[in-house]
Amino acid sequence: MRPYTLIAGDFVATGGMDRANLALAHYLARQGGPVRLVAHRVADELLAFSNVRFVQVPKPAGAYMLGEPILDAVGRLWALRTHAEGGQVLANGGNCSVPAANWVHYVHGAYASSGTGSLLRRIKGRISHRLYLRGERQALRRARVIIANSERTKADLVAATGAVPERVHVIYYGIDSERFRPRTAQERVEARAALEWPEGRRVALFVGALGDQRKGFDTVFPAWVQLCARGDWNVDLKVVGVGAQREHWEREARERGLGERIQFLGFRKDVPQLMAAADLLLAPTRYEAYGLGVHEALCTGLPALVSRTAGVAERYPSELKALLLDDPNDVGELVRRLEDWRTHEAEFAPHIAALAERLRSHTWDSMSAQIVELLEREHYR
Repeated sequence: MRPYTLIAGDFVATGGMDRANLALAHYLARQGGPVRLVAHRVADELLAFSNVRFVQVPKPAGAYMLGEPILDAVGRLWALRTHAEGGQVLANGGNCSVPAANWVHYVHGAYASSGTGSLLRRIKGRISHRLYLRGERQALRRARVIIANSERTKADLVAATGAVPERVHVIYYGIDSERFRPRTAQERVEARAALEWPEGRRVALFVGALGDQRKGFDTVFPAWVQLCARGDWNVDLKVVGVGAQREHWEREARERGLGERIQFLGFRKDVPQLMAAADLLLAPTRYEAYGLGVHEALCTGLPALVSRTAGVAERYPSELKALLLDDPNDVGELVRRLEDWRTHEAEFAPHIAALAERLRSHTWDSMSAQIVELLEREHYR
């Protein structure tokens, strides 16, 4: 197999794009050809392969923004070498501007965070956004072939960067079909017992960073306040995630007397177990190029209420459109959708099961094979 050089921030198992990068690198490593990973971090499981070379790029002060120019420069050098060998090069978004393939996980030109936290944090956010925008435009205009993780991402990147639509190909994320699978009734009981969740209470799960407003927790919280004011709302909320606003929301929950109804779990490594024990996933995101967390939830058979504009929403059949939010800012709509889910949960179940089966059939290896096939086909054009 020809040499492959992959250029990305990280190849690790945390985060949607990082997990996808890891999956592709692992697939290529198992094919036996030379694999070069130009990155800040690489999972140990990749370093165990003798054909994998980790070209480590420094990240000054632990900041991706400061490491971006170095990643770009080192990536270009390795791209030149790989092309001279007749190999393939794949970069991520705006992290390296090379005339090669580019895999887009997130379009900076499609969303600008309103910013939260200190003045310094907000200024840093605005500066980094401008830098990422410029790098994104340069990289995608130079790319010979572009891979998007959804039709939504394809439309966004064409609009934001002027990329030629014919160069953009949609390949959806895969899944670890063993780790994320539907649980039996007994497994669900055991998962709830291990987490010490009472069997008689239903649980909605929110998974996302609490450092800005992109994931929409500021819509979830007031919706939960409204619902808990009613005596018949028997669903508790578990929040997985960290960020600058976590303390604020925890304080708000305590002051409103909702400390028992809204529990903040922080960072967790046992998300599959949490999904196995929960009854619903909430994702009223304001921008989501795809939404791997929603994808994973669906693969476990867990209903997911997500914004209609999220890339993963493209995968929903018509029978589940009631689980799609038109406006992630509309607290009233979220309340109505939650009430509708509770009323019609049994009707949604067979359609969730069918969707889970379809999504689980497209594994990380299936995704990686599609990417390699595309790149090899384009190589000979």
